[in-house]
Amino acid sequence: MKLSTPQRGTTTATTAHVASGTGSAHAKVILLGEHAVLHGSPALAVPVPQLTVTALATRFAEPGVTSFLMEGQHGTTPCLSVGLQRIATALTDGDDGRRIEVVLRSGIPAGRGLGSSAACARAAVLALADLLGHELDQREVYELVQIAENVTHGRASGVDAITTGADSPLLFDNGAAEPVRIGFDGLFVVADSGVAGQTKDAVRLVRNAFEVLPGERERFVGTVSALVRSAVWELAEGTATGFGKCMTECHSALRDLGVSTSLIDGMADAAVSAGALGAKISGGGLGGCIVTLVDRPEVAWSVSRALCDAGAVRTWTVPVGRFARDDR
Repeated sequence: MKLSTPQRGTTTATTAHVASGTGSAHAKVILLGEHAVLHGSPALAVPVPQLTVTALATRFAEPGVTSFLMEGQHGTTPCLSVGLQRIATALTDGDDGRRIEVVLRSGIPAGRGLGSSAACARAAVLALADLLGHELDQREVYELVQIAENVTHGRASGVDAITTGADSPLLFDNGAAEPVRIGFDGLFVVADSGVAGQTKDAVRLVRNAFEVLPGERERFVGTVSALVRSAVWELAEGTATGFGKCMTECHSALRDLGVSTSLIDGMADAAVSAGALGAKISGGGLGGCIVTLVDRPEVAWSVSRALCDAGAVRTWTVPVGRFARDDR
């Protein structure tokens, strides 16, 4: 990958021999298409701008290596991520060898299918590029984030790497991502089950199901592909009710594969009983989050409360359409 260097320098701090750079990214939720996207299906995802990661990259005067630290409620601790180190190696190739420290601060719960690892990688990429004076286009940022994601997940679809930097819902199809028009007003209520998802285990479970059950792969991928395309139409031209139905049907397909849990299923049922138009597990599964859709803010409050009563430890609301515009 060729990295271009702008003529402007990095921002120099008050200490003459120290420079810094910053970067940020946000969470994401997959609305439809998880697992199937690894087998050729389209997928639909939405950014969650309320949950962010920031990164501060600082270059010191003395020689040394690049290190990563995670700042949290218990202080700052080393972040020993192989994926992040590979990003650093790619970006600092040919640099002057002075020590660089990257401090990450994340508000995205890890292991919940919210794109925490991709958001951390994206923030780190942008901070290091800012520090080193590299002007990266979106494709270069994506490729660097994917380096870390493939280390973390074994085989990453690319959905997280792109959506953690997007500002609107995206459709992923045939290796490309494009914004999706929103034609109705609604709110996605995302709920954390409090149980870390097991993406690698879930991917292995799905792969085993495809190997053991003849025709299961074609059936599942065909079902989800059709639901994603219907959901894209409903999002742009149809209704929140129609979109919610696609979500619920997609959850049924994922549940039948075994990637849901009794807790997740109970939360989804509680949300629908409280007025949600649709509810489904989001992400790899075997824990993590669910995403639901409502058509009014007051219903979002009722659904959020029902989700917490059913076991959720926290919820977030992502408005779309008019509600998103009013929220700005």
